[in-house]
Amino acid sequence: MIPKEIIDLITDTARIDEVVGDFVVLKKRGSNLIGLCPFHHEKTPSFNVNPARNIYKCFGCGKGGDAVNFIMEHETASYPEALRFLAEKYNIEVQEEERSPERTSQDLLRESLLSATSFASQYFMSQLSETDEGKSVGLSYFREREIADRSVQQFQLGYSPDSWSAFTDAAIAAGYKLEYLEKTGLTISKDGRHYDRFRGRVIFPIHSVSGKVIAFGGRTLKSDPKQPKYVNSPESEIYHKSNVLYGIFFAKRAIVQKEECYLVEGYTDVISMHQSGIENVVASSGTALTVEQIRLISRYTKNITVLYDGDPAGIKASLRGIDLILEQGLNVRVVLFPEGEDPDSFARSHSNSEVLTYLHENATDFIRFKTSLLLQDVQNDPIGKTKLIHEIVNTIALIPDAIMRSSYLKECSTLMDMSEQVLLAELNKILRARFRKQDDAPELAQRDELLPSEETDQIEEDYIHLHEVNIIRLMLNYGNEEIVVDEIHDHGIEDLTRKVMSVIANELLLDEIYPGDPVLRRIFEEFVYLVKNNIDYTADRFVRHEDHEIRHVAADLLTSRHNLSENWVNKGITVKSEKDTLKYAVLSNINTLKTGRIEQLLLENRERIKKADERDMDDLLAHHQELETLKAQLAGYRGIVILK
Repeated sequence: MIPKEIIDLITDTARIDEVVGDFVVLKKRGSNLIGLCPFHHEKTPSFNVNPARNIYKCFGCGKGGDAVNFIMEHETASYPEALRFLAEKYNIEVQEEERSPERTSQDLLRESLLSATSFASQYFMSQLSETDEGKSVGLSYFREREIADRSVQQFQLGYSPDSWSAFTDAAIAAGYKLEYLEKTGLTISKDGRHYDRFRGRVIFPIHSVSGKVIAFGGRTLKSDPKQPKYVNSPESEIYHKSNVLYGIFFAKRAIVQKEECYLVEGYTDVISMHQSGIENVVASSGTALTVEQIRLISRYTKNITVLYDGDPAGIKASLRGIDLILEQGLNVRVVLFPEGEDPDSFARSHSNSEVLTYLHENATDFIRFKTSLLLQDVQNDPIGKTKLIHEIVNTIALIPDAIMRSSYLKECSTLMDMSEQVLLAELNKILRARFRKQDDAPELAQRDELLPSEETDQIEEDYIHLHEVNIIRLMLNYGNEEIVVDEIHDHGIEDLTRKVMSVIANELLLDEIYPGDPVLRRIFEEFVYLVKNNIDYTADRFVRHEDHEIRHVAADLLTSRHNLSENWVNKGITVKSEKDTLKYAVLSNINTLKTGRIEQLLLENRERIKKADERDMDDLLAHHQELETLKAQLAGYRGIVILK
């Protein structure tokens, strides 16, 4: 573990313009630097480096952060790896803290298992290329599948001899303990004897994100019905199959550059796509897609295209996994290959341009694909069609983004020839049922998830969110700036000077208003902590925050897309900056949020009135009038009053 004082030294020393300048050609523009973004293709520079705040921001793809974030993104490195990269650049010695005995023991176990799998990988590779059996059986198979020698080398493909314990005997002779061979699953022991798990199979090593061999897949070349076609490593200290995607180490940089990930099923699908020049591809390796695998992809892109072969039964069996992608907030498209083709065969029989053209022309959004696929079975069956509509709406309900839900609902309405309002009512029923089960969820979070019954309500919700973003932006950029506000005391109204972060925090807390977005809420709550404990605010607190989502949002909101040219000042032209009208910006955004909160309460109260009986009606109507009065009062305010 890198000590905190060393981390602080690294982040304090690393200059964002120097770090980025090693990878990007930067030109000066005002007080900032600009260049072509290294994370996506662009012709006009939108990549902005702010030396004063020591952060970068791309206004094209949205990536941003400090020097550590840049190295993590550009080099697809972990946080500790990025720190060590910068430490080496600035000649900072990194002496890691002593670990506890338990942690030391765990690390030694991991290192021993990784050492065993590394030896196994080298052993299988040498068996493939240097032995008669490996060449005649394993290498012949790969060449029959048109896997080029360069791909064999790149993916470290191998062969395990058809012998009960040839590998295990070789590993023990090389000094590897049987205990570690068993824990990695390379060796199976039974009744005092041991034998090789992968004997007589071609080997596909499975790599971690950082490129270490952590497991293996083995394919038999025999037509023995008693033997499974594929055998995979069991779960171990270094391998958890639900967290791993085959090919991710070789694909991660291409995924970032292309801003898209192709998801296939098998090992050879990945390899053949790579040979075709399409490298942003990974495989779930025949297992059901998991949330952890989806989140792994989301580290590099929010866009996933799933490639299916022409087997309808297999597609229907995997639809649940694709629902999970939507549930995680990612964009999903689907490509269906012609009957009898899969990504492997199609990539081998077509040129790179033909494959890319096919993928581009045949990609469709998942809702349209799922609807078209299942609709074929229920065309003349009203009951079946009703079930299908329920299933599709349930899928749409999984999507966390309200705007995307609304868009898919409109599309579903057209495809199903069904009233959008009917589908909307069903969607709201599903959402409300879900939230009733989540008794521990915050009231505001539950309310934000509901899709309003009118499109104007959705627009209002999005408008409020924009002001929430703006409120946090004002706190981040001007938290320590002071403005004059009116404050009510028992003896009258007094003009007082208050810090911006104090004004915003106190006013929103007064009415129990919190941002609906989870990351914005965490930033707001940290500002509340700073205000209550009278701690000075610095931008570094958020730009270098341990929460990577906070770091990203802070870098985004601390970076201005537009910089006034120095020529304006030289020509004597005065332009008012936001800082010059800071009081108005702060007060108007606070009032907008309060008004939005009242609108939400009015909407909820209207729903209660619709369902109320005579006993409660008078109270609900009175409450409705109170809310309308508050709304009118806020609309008339030109300033703000801080209540004590």
